[in-house]
Amino acid sequence: MVSASTTRTSTTATAKKAKFSSNVSDPVSDLLTRIRNANTAYKDELVAPTSKLSKAVLDILAHEGFIGGYEREGEGVHQLFRIRLKYGPRKQRTITGLRRVSKPGRRIYRGRGDLPRVMGGLGIAIVSTSHGVMTDKDAARNGIGGEVLAYVW
Repeated sequence: MVSASTTRTSTTATAKKAKFSSNVSDPVSDLLTRIRNANTAYKDELVAPTSKLSKAVLDILAHEGFIGGYEREGEGVHQLFRIRLKYGPRKQRTITGLRRVSKPGRRIYRGRGDLPRVMGGLGIAIVSTSHGVMTDKDAARNGIGGEVLAYVW
């Protein structure tokens, strides 16, 4: 028979080893939520699990100037992104808002003529196309539509 004190110490030891949960059904929503929460709390950096789609979204956010940059850390299964957030001179947020559009339960697709404009062109829509993940402006320039992943403004 196992005593309660032995069980309690073993669960505490395993809880300290786990850095974060990477078993999520929607990695893009997880990434956007982590960025939104860190931005609201004025954090300088955050960590998020890696995926190819998350890397493509982070490339777009870095290229458009919404985040300061990111690096991939770790090796093997324990890889993660360390994301640096960007703020203005008096700690003004660069990212005012993030919204996930297409979700696993309801996919949203737009053709090349129906691509959304976010905040009258001041924000971006992240679109997954047959030519890769790109902004709404790049997709319109290439004349292709796709799945609207998120709005960022």
